[in-house]
Amino acid sequence: MKIQVIIGQLLRIGVFTSIGIAFLGGIIYLTRHGHEMVDYATFKGVPDYVKPGNLFSSVFELRGRAIVQVGIILLIATPVVRLIFSAIGFAAEKDYRYMFVTLLVLGIILFSMLTGKAG
Repeated sequence: MKIQVIIGQLLRIGVFTSIGIAFLGGIIYLTRHGHEMVDYATFKGVPDYVKPGNLFSSVFELRGRAIVQVGIILLIATPVVRLIFSAIGFAAEKDYRYMFVTLLVLGIILFSMLTGKAG
């Protein structure tokens, strides 16, 4: 199987899985909180259970917002994983120029994600 086909399937699976997870989280959230009135006059911030340290334990507690958050994280991670697979494919084909460019783009994205700095 060619690496391009694998990368295409990886993107499809990643996007559809993330959409499914976020949709499931949205359904859970709306069934539990859809009847509540929203108070836009008061800013409540991000709940503790959605913060990174508590996120996965909140998913196992079936908290809707945490499940939606995991779906969004998976959607963001999909192109990053695609870059990793592309770099492996270019290395296997001994196309080192494109491998270097792919790793450079991956490094820039990871640096931006980890430091919060862009450009």
